[in-house]
This record gives sequence, structure tokens and C-alpha cells, in this order.
Amino acid sequence: MVSLPKINDLGFFEIRLESIGGLGANLAGKMLAEAGVEGAGLNGVSFSSYGSEKKGSPVKAHIRFCDLNTPIRDTSPVERPHVVGIFQEALAKTVNVISGIYEDSTVLVNSRKSPEELKAKMKLLGGTIAVIDATGIALEEKNRVNMAMLGALFRLCPFLDANTMKEVITKSLEKKYPQTVAPAIRTFERGYNEVEFHSYALPEGVTMPEFIRADTPVLGYATQAIGGIIPNPGNSILKDLSISRSGMMPHFNQETCIHCAACDNVCPDNCFVWEEQPDKKGRPQMFLQGIDYQYCKGCLKCIHACPTDALSEEREEDDYADNNRVPHLFELAMSNR
Repeated sequence: MVSLPKINDLGFFEIRLESIGGLGANLAGKMLAEAGVEGAGLNGVSFSSYGSEKKGSPVKAHIRFCDLNTPIRDTSPVERPHVVGIFQEALAKTVNVISGIYEDSTVLVNSRKSPEELKAKMKLLGGTIAVIDATGIALEEKNRVNMAMLGALFRLCPFLDANTMKEVITKSLEKKYPQTVAPAIRTFERGYNEVEFHSYALPEGVTMPEFIRADTPVLGYATQAIGGIIPNPGNSILKDLSISRSGMMPHFNQETCIHCAACDNVCPDNCFVWEEQPDKKGRPQMFLQGIDYQYCKGCLKCIHACPTDALSEEREEDDYADNNRVPHLFELAMSNR
């Protein structure tokens, strides 16, 4: 049995995975716990928490490890993680992904930024910042993001045995999906070898903020608005659905667009922005102006429906959505009031 590098007051080493549905965080948590139990001789448990069970919704996976003499009777969410794995960088827009970390916690992010850039963006005071382009690796290997993230997590948790994890991957996939075993192991190995990380000491005189539970219900019996009003409904124009994208997004080329509305017919979130203009004969016609990326979840149905290749599937780049977003006209009208 190996020894854990650090434990909390209950004797647990805790990991929290922050993700969205569809990236495989739940399965990654189960595999991680299994590898710790079978390969490191530890007690371990894994469970997940999520809202609506659909692609793009926020998901958390919780993993606890402890020595064999410490029973695990706690299945509450991990609030003070020693390691956080963030499968979708954009989650930080709406979710406090680094809630409860210690001054020496490790934060792993699926991103193409440097550790220094992520430290500044997430306002991290100290600890270890790690980065892995899990989406890029998964696209190149034709596999899933969770395998690359698992590889990076094993590099950052040296008490876990990478060879055991490869056995777990093989056992989990070979019966139903034997063709995916080799790509999954390659993706895992690349995540292990390509992760970059840097440790930062807490600046002198600076203390970590007081821990506040991130999952305290906003609309509880004692905190809800008078009359049970919901101030941020799911259909609000302020809702930001961009965190649902998992690496790919549509690009719009207006020059080849014939304004047939095939894309609009299949879009589940009304992302396409239209404006009435005169055609060549002076008759009124609706012309596509662009995409409101705030509501685009990256389902890519529009690309398959487009008959002229005016829409293309592209890897999402930093700030592309913000710089090329065409807001809905009614939103512009409201902002001009």
C-alpha cells in the first residue's frame, strides 16, 4: 500500500472533477477510484452530482482515497479538494470551479493557455497550476477528453500507478468497444506525458479566502424572493449556454450563404440572427447576419444541414465567439433603451 501525499482531518485525499455532460467525467471518476483501489491498495469511493442529465449540463465527479484502516462513510460532495480537474475551461464563467481549494491544491485545466495565464484568469493565489490540451489530443486520437484528463491526473497524483490505469481502461472497454482500447490508451499516455504544470507559493502576507460552500441553494426556503419569483429563468436572454460547447463550434461564411434557413430549422436554441432587407428586385427578404454564440451549444446540427458549406466545423479559439458574436436584434433594442 502506498502513502497519500496529504489528507484532511477525516483522513481523506479528495479529488473533484468539474465538467459538463458528454465529456466523460463520471466514467473518469469511476476509473480513477478503481485504479487507486486495485493498483495503490487504498480505500476509495467515486460518485457524481449533476442536474438535468443531458449533454452540456454542469457535472461534478467526487473521488475520495484513504488508507485501509480508515473507513469511508462520507458520500457528501467534495468541498475542499486537494486536486481539481476542470474538463471545460469555460465553466469558470458560471461555476466557481476552484471553490474550497487549499493554498497547496493542484488545479488541472483542459486548456491551451499557459499555467501563468490560467493563474491570472482564475485569480489563483497559490498552489500548482497544470494545463493539458485534452480536447486537442482527443480530436487527434479520435477518442474522448476524459482519457487525456485521466493521464494528466495520474501524472499529478504520483501515488497512482499508470499501468494499473491502462489495465482498467482495457477491462472497461474491451468487451463492448474493443476498437476503442488502443486509442484510449494512446490518449491517456499523451495526457500523462504532455501535461505542463507549475507551483506557486502563496505570496507573503496573503491568506486564502474563507471557505464558503459553493453549492448552497440560492432559492432555498429562507432565501427565495417574495412570491417565489425566479430571477434567472432557464429561458432568460441573459442565459449563457456557451459553456456547453465541448471544443468545436460553427463558423459562418456570409459570402457563400444563400439564406435558405436550413440551419435555423435545425438549431435547437435559435442562435441564428436574421434581418429583413430588400433583395436584388427590391422585395423584402430575410438575410442571415450571423450567429449569437451566447446561445450556441456546439451541437453542429446546422453544419450538416447547410447545403452550401457556408457553415464549417472548427476548433474553438479563445475570444473567437466574443469577437464574432452577432447579438439578437431584440437584445440590441433593449440595450439601446
